[in-house]
Amino acid sequence: MIDFIQGRVAYHTPECVVVEAGGVGYRLHCSNPFQWEEGEAVRIFTHQVVREDAHTLYGFSDGSVRDCFRLLLEVSGIGPKVALAITGAGSPAALVEAVEREDLRFLTQLPGIGKKTAQRLILELKDKLKKVGWVQTLPTGGPAAAVTPGRSASSEVIEALTALGYNEDEASLAVDEARRGFGEKEPSLDDWIRRALQISMKR
Repeated sequence: MIDFIQGRVAYHTPECVVVEAGGVGYRLHCSNPFQWEEGEAVRIFTHQVVREDAHTLYGFSDGSVRDCFRLLLEVSGIGPKVALAITGAGSPAALVEAVEREDLRFLTQLPGIGKKTAQRLILELKDKLKKVGWVQTLPTGGPAAAVTPGRSASSEVIEALTALGYNEDEASLAVDEARRGFGEKEPSLDDWIRRALQISMKR
């Protein structure tokens, strides 16, 4: 099993990045190949899928995203293309949180996931996530935690998103856009975070 490839980016295609390492060009299927620039020195984590008609390498910027991809492949009905789309749509922590809370509404916003597949995700992954320790890495109280007295709700939402893997700029933009979408209605902290997460995953 190839765990990672370290080399320089040779070129991109819309679906792949080609990394030259040791005189060999490795084609890695990625959710966003253009996150790496041509000529850039990279270390890309990989997962290899072997079938009768092809050997395919999938590439990830972070080992935790690759591990999430592997867990998704264990769910019946989810193949590499859908798993890649899901991991490219948001952070592993956001997915773990949604599974832990059995949030069907959130899960069905993911690419290629309908209600039945979302139910299978919850059923088949919930115990596995606990066994590998991913649930314990989430912030205490999860995204729906109550607002701390003396702090603004928007700060709490931004903090929740950054805890789930988004940087502060991404979180701030998503929080502002989500707030505008509620109009005159005063959203609950839980609704605000859900909406901000959905916006972040579509960017």
